[in-house]
Amino acid sequence: MTRFFISFHFNTVVAILIYFTVVALISYWVGRKKTANADFFNGGRQSPWYLVALGMISASVSGISVVSVPGMVGKASFTYLQMVFGFILGYIVVAFLLLPLYYKLNLTSIYGYLEQRFGTVTHRVGGLFFLVYKTVAAASKLYLVLIVLQFLVLDALHIPFALSAILFVLFIFAYTCRTGIRTLVWTDAFQTVCMVSSLVIITGCVLSQLDASVFNSLSTMWHRPESKIFVFDDFYTRQNFFKQFFSGMFIVVVMTGLDQDVMQKNLSCPNLKLARRNMLSYGVCFVPVNFILLSLGVLLLMLAEQQGISLPERGDQILPFFAMNYFGGAVAVLFLVALLSAAMSSADSALVSLTTSFAVDILSLSADKLTVRRRLGLHFCICVVFLLVVFLFRLINSQNALDAIYTIVSYLNGPLLGLFAFGLFTRYKVREAGVPFVCVSSPVLCYIISTLAASHYGYHFGYELLLLNGALTFFGLWCLRKP
Repeated sequence: MTRFFISFHFNTVVAILIYFTVVALISYWVGRKKTANADFFNGGRQSPWYLVALGMISASVSGISVVSVPGMVGKASFTYLQMVFGFILGYIVVAFLLLPLYYKLNLTSIYGYLEQRFGTVTHRVGGLFFLVYKTVAAASKLYLVLIVLQFLVLDALHIPFALSAILFVLFIFAYTCRTGIRTLVWTDAFQTVCMVSSLVIITGCVLSQLDASVFNSLSTMWHRPESKIFVFDDFYTRQNFFKQFFSGMFIVVVMTGLDQDVMQKNLSCPNLKLARRNMLSYGVCFVPVNFILLSLGVLLLMLAEQQGISLPERGDQILPFFAMNYFGGAVAVLFLVALLSAAMSSADSALVSLTTSFAVDILSLSADKLTVRRRLGLHFCICVVFLLVVFLFRLINSQNALDAIYTIVSYLNGPLLGLFAFGLFTRYKVREAGVPFVCVSSPVLCYIISTLAASHYGYHFGYELLLLNGALTFFGLWCLRKP
């Protein structure tokens, strides 16, 4: 056993070093040509659409999804696919409604639309909501991956959490500081290949342990209760089809179409036609990727039953449990590579988009007029703030507190939905002085309504809370409208 752990730690360190080296080489290769300073923000509008589509898979499938989606099947079966089907409709809406608007206005930050539509106050409110939401959400995702790496590898190597977090963020700063989006398009594509390949190989190892062919395993899997996809008969459950499907659609509209992080790479494509092709392509790719993750969860349950293995109580611990204890060192290393790829892809794009939003939306600095020195300073400061938030999560170190923070952050998407919906579907201007109050009060009202519905009527809001949040913001803006 001691020899196994020595070998595992050595192989893991080697794999991480190779991974970092490849990312650094890609960054160097992309940045070897002299580029304009504005290319940091828009990639020179020359990003190949197929690379953007490939890279968006790992950027959108976070490290949390890699460990949590396989663990869903025990309680929620395959019902998560209902939401994934809704994702596809959401990507169609974004491709044909929002992308044309952003290209028409030639935006660097998508929240510039709010200034053109309403004014400076609304523009900055939208930018602030994005900054808070993205900083906390991305930092929490990176933190959760770092503590997994810390527990499995870094503690044994006597590397403290603070040092590992600093090195990770500094490395992201190093390979994104020169060319930003131009680099991310290529590194994220590489990270997607690493993540998906690792998951496919891990699935193959599980099939080998089951001593069954792919077709036999799929046949057995589809006859199990965990393979249930659609729920039409129970409206009160969070797994109801209509809740999941339409929530999935609006989640994509908000967390893709209204998220500077995601849209910044899409807007780096040469034209609307190619950006739309990219959007629809990676939208469809979410179905097979999530199908692999859910199938892996069922196969792990089958393996546990076959070999009499006692599983962890929490679903998000099942895949790490198997990877570290039953599949050998190679699979454990692959699992960590998949986790690392998803986490790095999510964090690096978040930091570039946060720098863009802070410069353009808050400081009102034009991307093509911003000096290189000032941009580097802003990017470094954003990385420092991001790192401090990671340390804050480490300080509280409570799963309940983390869940509460993440729930609060999820409420911040609703006001963005309401702002853009009011701008797109009405022609009214608003009294801007009241916009901050509306955008802050809507999430608070949502929380109160959700709590009362659960305690008095037994109705538990799921992702449809996002729709309520957006509707409350829309109504508040309606009350602020000018004749």
